[in-house]
Amino acid sequence: MPDTSSDFAELAIPRRSQAFVVEALADTRVVLIAGARQVGKSTLAAVVAENDHPARLLSLDDKATRDAAIGDPTAFVAGLDGPVVIDEVQRAPDLLLAIKRAVDDDTTPGRFLLTGSASILSAPRIAESLAGRVEIVDLWPLAQSEIGRSGANIVDALYSGQAPVVAGATVGRAAFVERAVRGGYPEALRRDTRRRDRWFDDYIRGIVERDLRDLSGAQKLEHVPRLLRLLAAQSAGIYRADRIGRAIGLDMKTVQSYTRLLETVFLVVQAPAWRPSIGSREVQAPKVYIRDSGLLAHLLGADEARAASDDQVSGRLFESFVAMEVARHLPWAATSARLHHYRDRDDEVDIVLESRAGAVACIECKAGATVGRADHRAIGRLRDALGERFVAGFVVYTGADTIPLGDRVWAVPVSALWAGR
Repeated sequence: MPDTSSDFAELAIPRRSQAFVVEALADTRVVLIAGARQVGKSTLAAVVAENDHPARLLSLDDKATRDAAIGDPTAFVAGLDGPVVIDEVQRAPDLLLAIKRAVDDDTTPGRFLLTGSASILSAPRIAESLAGRVEIVDLWPLAQSEIGRSGANIVDALYSGQAPVVAGATVGRAAFVERAVRGGYPEALRRDTRRRDRWFDDYIRGIVERDLRDLSGAQKLEHVPRLLRLLAAQSAGIYRADRIGRAIGLDMKTVQSYTRLLETVFLVVQAPAWRPSIGSREVQAPKVYIRDSGLLAHLLGADEARAASDDQVSGRLFESFVAMEVARHLPWAATSARLHHYRDRDDEVDIVLESRAGAVACIECKAGATVGRADHRAIGRLRDALGERFVAGFVVYTGADTIPLGDRVWAVPVSALWAGR
């Protein structure tokens, strides 16, 4: 599926990442907008080239252009004058080596703005060759705050140490279900349920038949759609490759390899475990998420009615929705932080953010409209253990109002993810 611009959602909605792309082009030779297909990479690159950083646009989805780039990458790059946008650069990976040589000869910033719907820099020789020469801007599906054109950023709210004040919000599952089931893919947003399901079916098929086969040349890719559904059934849960393998009839290493491929095409993300001791984090199991809640709902076979009524669906969808909205806010937050989860024998916290300075903030997700002591007990224990390192904790829930729950801990309506500033 080509990542083309649309006359609808993405053209009307400014992307918060645009400022970071423009900023990077001012001092970096190569800038890569990376993200899943159909999240608006081509549109963003075209907007930047038209308004902020004039550049020629080329797409490797065009066969003649792609054949020229693959046939002689060095000559292709040598024939480019001035700044240029190259769309879907993963379709000619060797082009990056030619770009590396070109920007070594001419170190002018902003020479190349690339887009890619696969993490081509995961290949060691490509990553090493472009080290220090490329800045990556990760473009997610639309955040709810972008759709609502608000300045809301839940990460900034956490690190300010003050909860956003919300009063009279919609109560219960109606507070999030419609938004979560729609998700953030611009093309899916403008479709009704039936047409959205067809779009997601074609979307998944296109990625398996085109991107994954091009990337890996792997066999047994017919198992990938089922693997994706099993990962959806575990979304917001601990990633257990061995259990998935038994269910799907693949060995654990193959499941892990295919999961990495799904991460490479930006459908799946893993959140590592957090521990007070940095060295202990790597041995803890990560959580796995489907990156977009609309895709998750589709994979779970859930429409709005089922998402609102089926407890097994609503809880998983709610936590995934909140966590992936937080992940969308991280790139443009004032504080640089990473997303983790926390789990030990006694306590579990859904989302733990840690800044480069070591400051910690937490979010617990609850799809219900009331909050009891048990819902924030684990956050309180982390607060007490961390002392001044702990900045704030929110229990994001489906109630109406922001409520203080104790020292630096609040219950916050889910609408704080997209309402206000």
